[in-house]
Amino acid sequence: MHQTHRSILHLDLDTFFVSVERQLDSRLNGKPILIGGTGDRGVVASCSYETRAFGVHAGMPMRQARAMCPEAIVIRGNSLNYMKLSEAVTDIVKESVPVCEKTSIDEFYADLTGMDRFFGCWQFSTELRERVMRETGLPISFGLSTCKTVSKVATGEAKPDGSIRVENGLEKPFLGPLSIRKIPQVGMHTYQTLRNLGVRRIHTIQEMPRDLMHQVLGMNGLAIWRKAQGVDPSPVIAYNERKSISTERTFAQDTTDLNKLQGLLVAMAENLAYQLRRGKKVTACVTVKVRYADFDTRSMQARIPYSAADHVLIPKVRELFDRLYDRRVRVRLVGIRFSHLVGGGTQMDLFEDTEERTNLYQALDRIRGRFGDRSVVTAAGMEARTIGRSNPFNGDAPLLLANRHQ
Repeated sequence: MHQTHRSILHLDLDTFFVSVERQLDSRLNGKPILIGGTGDRGVVASCSYETRAFGVHAGMPMRQARAMCPEAIVIRGNSLNYMKLSEAVTDIVKESVPVCEKTSIDEFYADLTGMDRFFGCWQFSTELRERVMRETGLPISFGLSTCKTVSKVATGEAKPDGSIRVENGLEKPFLGPLSIRKIPQVGMHTYQTLRNLGVRRIHTIQEMPRDLMHQVLGMNGLAIWRKAQGVDPSPVIAYNERKSISTERTFAQDTTDLNKLQGLLVAMAENLAYQLRRGKKVTACVTVKVRYADFDTRSMQARIPYSAADHVLIPKVRELFDRLYDRRVRVRLVGIRFSHLVGGGTQMDLFEDTEERTNLYQALDRIRGRFGDRSVVTAAGMEARTIGRSNPFNGDAPLLLANRHQ
């Protein structure tokens, strides 16, 4: 019987933030552009291909990027514009494909397996790409192959504004000549370790004994070795806007103690924000829930620009609670939910991040990772001795909230 090989499509909007800004102002076309925090201590969130020729890259301090490319136009960026266009692209992809997974604001996977019998995956993918460009005005590239890893790498090779198909059986020769940095999962530390072994190209990993990779990099080494062979059975997971993380606390005795309520909400928001960062996710929707002694339950939500930063999320939680809270009635339960989650990589708050703030969060999160979620708290959150029950990311089991006593 003929075996059906998987057909996995990877779509990635080219320099997404830059493309959105150019759509809003055509005078920016062809100009070197930096988007991010505009102060000296800001960080580059995105940059045009024209600036990359000077060695500029996302995540770089803005002052360094400006020094490397003095002609660059610096734009602070508008998260709401980006969210709107990201959602427009999401709607097109979701209604077109059988299974769609949105992995970040500008990146998608789709499982097209079996569609070749009807109209051909390559033709379908090409038409989908053309539709996105026609309806949104944004350039988008794609890779098509038998697995997520090869398709993602193919998209990277197709950029800007292109497409590549890797046929079944040609995964290894396609990957072989490329730099090991192209393999998803190879960060700077892993890259240096492999470079110290004299490994530059994926071809070398393909030839290495599996056990050697395990010896050098542990389980991560085995995963990288498999990906280098073009083997990646991981499924496309249907994307759901309501993917969320939440926590709530029921009091032993109903309370009207405002300090206690606010302190607990701050601690809960802080803890959930840490879980987001640990899972490399950002949220676009904050919900606060209050249940009164008579079981009357109220909730209020607000959309926000994508973030996983305490200094954005805590004030929003406080604002929603202040609008919900009825001081005449005792409170039985409070809860918080962050939803509309997408992968956020390392940037917690695209246009507010500064080097100091980023370094501070990373240092605090390292301490929490080592000594527990509640080992570092703000003064406002110290009242809360336990956080309460949690509902982790749907389908993302490792991101559990601890029910930990200090």
